[in-house]
Amino acid sequence: MQLMTGDRLQATGDSKNAAVAADLLLLVFARCASPVARRLKRLACSLRPVACSLSLFLVSSSVFGGVLPDDRADALYHRYEGGGVTIHGPSVLVRKKMAEKYSISANYYMDMVTSASIDVETSGASEYKEERKQYSFSFDYLRGKTTYSLSYTNSEENDYEAETFSFGISQDLFGDLTTISMGFSKGADVVMRTISDPGSGGRIVDPSFEQDIDRWSYRVGVSQILTKNLIAALELEVITDEGYLNNPYRTYRFVRPDDERKFALATEIYPRTRTSNAVALNAKYFLSYRAALQGGYRFFTDTWGIRADTYSLGYTHPLGNTPWVFEVSYRFYDQSKADFYRDLFDRADQQNFMARDKELSTFKSHTLRIGASYEFVRNGQGFIKKASANAFFDRISFDYEDFRDARFSMLDDSDPEFRPAGSEPLYSFDANVIQIFVSAWF
Repeated sequence: MQLMTGDRLQATGDSKNAAVAADLLLLVFARCASPVARRLKRLACSLRPVACSLSLFLVSSSVFGGVLPDDRADALYHRYEGGGVTIHGPSVLVRKKMAEKYSISANYYMDMVTSASIDVETSGASEYKEERKQYSFSFDYLRGKTTYSLSYTNSEENDYEAETFSFGISQDLFGDLTTISMGFSKGADVVMRTISDPGSGGRIVDPSFEQDIDRWSYRVGVSQILTKNLIAALELEVITDEGYLNNPYRTYRFVRPDDERKFALATEIYPRTRTSNAVALNAKYFLSYRAALQGGYRFFTDTWGIRADTYSLGYTHPLGNTPWVFEVSYRFYDQSKADFYRDLFDRADQQNFMARDKELSTFKSHTLRIGASYEFVRNGQGFIKKASANAFFDRISFDYEDFRDARFSMLDDSDPEFRPAGSEPLYSFDANVIQIFVSAWF
């Protein structure tokens, strides 16, 4: 499963377009040990226990130093619906400390996908279903104020396999008010494709097609507690990919020589290398009544000509001294197209590289998120120190500026809704994301 846009460097547990907005800064609070840092940590977790758990589903502990994560277990259900695609499934995470120096964790994540997207309809294929299973394991070692981290992730679906090994190191400095981190990841993916089995009529893996992808990721970050109420973090990541980087099922379209009102299809052709760079600045400010404001900006660029800007703003509000915490946030994403992207080419083999993947086009997205957390165990119960139930809903709108709805030019010429190729309406769609999870500290 590949993220081909600027969003691929967003710290997301990505389930295609169903990105989760994790609060990285809250984890910085949890790692620090100075009086100011401890105060911010207590305030952060009292405001937002949801972030203390969900964000750890998504972010490697190697980003932070000085304190190991708490013993914790989480169970998550997620569901994404939009653009003819439904993705849903569970995830379970368990983390355990040993001797206050070591920490291990294990995570299981599943996606069950049903797709009848515009790309599937345009290609003439029928709706398909698939499953993706992912297993992750990590080990942290704390030595003084330095944390060393190792992790391994394996992901499998019927036509794609991926393995990733990661190493990270982080160090607390200046009275634990500053945390510096760096990390490296090496990924190896295998791209396959399925074909129709003439005997059974089902889908089987094509034995004649198998391609590799090698990925290298380098990251560095610094977080700083600026005042007793304000913290900021700056992160930089560089990813280099090499191999078969396109989707074997995806096609570009070109004008049919015999009828310029119609189009024909051919398999996309991508470069075999790509280097991406992203830098992100985030800040969080705690208000006097235990609420908090957070904001961020992220810039992305790559060697394919894509540039993307992401702006985010959020507000967290505890309901008095009750166990309830509410949250609302907004995210705006703006992307330019890849150099070799076009919605409709003049002819086949018009240029060396040709793509019509809408995720490489010019588009904008708006995400509005609302959520609530209820801490149903606050003062300990048996071996459980505290526990929370959490629910989030995201409404995402995608608006494409140079990707057209080709289904209109596939209609019969006599249909009143028929539009010649290249003059169809621009495509847009809305998506809903639901996340429900329970977290327990022990």
